[in-house]
Amino acid sequence: MADPVQTGAELASLAAGAAPSALAVPWTDSLGRATILLVDHVDLNRQLIKGILKAGPYRLLEARSQEEAIQVLERENVDLVISEWIVSDWSGRPNSGLEFCRRIKSSRRTHLIPVLIVTSVQGIENEVAGLESGADEFLVKPLQPAVLRTRIRSMLRQKRIVDSLEEAETILFALAQTVERRDKETGNHCQRLAGLSVALGSAIGLPDEDLLALYRGGFLHDIGKVAVPDAILFKQGELNEEEWAVMRSHTWKGEEICRPMHSLRPVLPIIRNHHERWDGSGYPDGLKGEDIPLLARILQLADIFDALTSQRSYKKALPVDEAIRQLRHEAELGWRDPELVSVFREVVRLPSLQWKAGMAAAPHAAEPLSAEQESMRESLLRMSQQLMK
Repeated sequence: MADPVQTGAELASLAAGAAPSALAVPWTDSLGRATILLVDHVDLNRQLIKGILKAGPYRLLEARSQEEAIQVLERENVDLVISEWIVSDWSGRPNSGLEFCRRIKSSRRTHLIPVLIVTSVQGIENEVAGLESGADEFLVKPLQPAVLRTRIRSMLRQKRIVDSLEEAETILFALAQTVERRDKETGNHCQRLAGLSVALGSAIGLPDEDLLALYRGGFLHDIGKVAVPDAILFKQGELNEEEWAVMRSHTWKGEEICRPMHSLRPVLPIIRNHHERWDGSGYPDGLKGEDIPLLARILQLADIFDALTSQRSYKKALPVDEAIRQLRHEAELGWRDPELVSVFREVVRLPSLQWKAGMAAAPHAAEPLSAEQESMRESLLRMSQQLMK
């Protein structure tokens, strides 16, 4: 995993307005000991590729069938798959390597593993079919050793970049969890918020990419609060004008922290605009009506509903019906999207969501952290201190 302290310094510079730099991966030809899985039911074909790669810094694994390869992928961290065009199935009968490629790319655990398909079948239509199946590269036999080695090095460099970006994204989610843990009363707020937001998004027919953005937004929407001092975040009583300005800054600071991550771009409007109001009286941009991004409006309703139905030291949890009445009242005041509130009212009454309401109504004990998580938490707290300077 990437050094969380080093990455935290970069997040600190981002929050201060500096240009992103360290989230970019430095160019290097040192790929370490990459693990490559060779998939082919013909032993001789695997031996040929092993011979070409034997001088490289690679750990080579082998599989004779699709099922055997899937088993290897389940227990090993594989960096690259090299598959023959024809791969036998579990019974030993020849089967399409393209179907195997589609299986790899359809699994969340393996979809980022690059796949190189090799074949003796000529024809541009076959190459197109291979790439459409999800393959990242396509080579026609006879294999040229220099070409094969070069393609493999290139694909492994890309995999390293993807892994580094995933590590940075993982750190951001860990940072968001640290923000939540600062308030011991919120329990599993982010998890409930993500579930409620996705339920509402599904009800109005949003595509999968928007549902994923809502899920991520549930965890990341308040990440900017890492830059808000505890004295303000947990102050008893009303905030003064200066303190309120600091509190409102968590929206745009959260956006700046997450902006370098390409995969999080759909989440940025949620982070920045989930405190806007339908009548334009919200912050930070004073957006009004349909100008407020739809995903931000959805998460906002889930956020308010969860707060209303959760128990705090200073209030009791409201029943679901009372929380809905409060949301409808705020819609009448001009604060919330009235049509979205109407849909949300029906969504939270779905039987599949009743357990969420019950979970929100009771206080939660935080699960104990592992030694690794505790170390990460300490590093992330140091990030927080840097951000507040």
